Amino acid sequence: MAEYVTVDRAEAGIAVLRFARPPMNLVDVQLALELAAAADRIARDDEVAAVVVYGDERVFSAGDEPAELARLTADQAHAMAGDLQRALGCLARLPQPTVAAISGYALGAGLELALGADHRVIGDNVKLGLPQVRMGLIPVAGIRRLSLLVGPSRAKDLVYTGRFVDPAEAAAIGLADEVVAPDDVFTAALRWARQFTGGPARALAAAKRVFEAGTHGHDRARAEWADLFDTADRGIGTRSYSAVGPGSAEFLGR
Repeated sequence: MAEYVTVDRAEAGIAVLRFARPPMNLVDVQLALELAAAADRIARDDEVAAVVVYGDERVFSAGDEPAELARLTADQAHAMAGDLQRALGCLARLPQPTVAAISGYALGAGLELALGADHRVIGDNVKLGLPQVRMGLIPVAGIRRLSLLVGPSRAKDLVYTGRFVDPAEAAAIGLADEVVAPDDVFTAALRWARQFTGGPARALAAAKRVFEAGTHGHDRARAEWADLFDTADRGIGTRSYSAVGPGSAEFLGR
């Protein structure tokens, strides 16, 4: 049974993946692995159309657990690096659209987790950053995603300096997609997720796999596009689009 992570339904079709490790939601290995296991369960749930990822009202995550990192040997770090990297990238592997609802802080491993989401909603008092270099380390899962999101030059600045980013800069460079009042973070994330209920789940999952393929996405898109011709939603969508235009199809999710 998970100690830190819960999965609930906010409403029909929307799962809330929530983690709580008071007081600051620091990410240790156990929390990361619990998140990955919960994400794997959500991925197999055909009734979930979109996912909201949430810490709590005060803080998304203030980062890595330094006490745990201080105890690790190099051999232990080598043994666990792959599992930790995979766990922190769990949101990118979800077939459903995902939104991170970020309050307070999203630092270190917490931001690495959020970088795997498709959309990030932050409060207007939030601080974001990857300060691992200040511990003599680097992000294990976030460098590539950050670089793709904000560009290599800005990513290097953030990783090399470990500095914090305020909401205005986060929005300007594309690190955050939406900035709202602190009390509205979860509501805004839920609103974004709601637009995918009743949507073409197979097509959305295919699009996510193309984005995740990175530099190989152009090749992956060919196969994903062709495979969608075997889905019921493709037939429903093309016929509806031809008859009455976009926005009227009632998809089945298969």
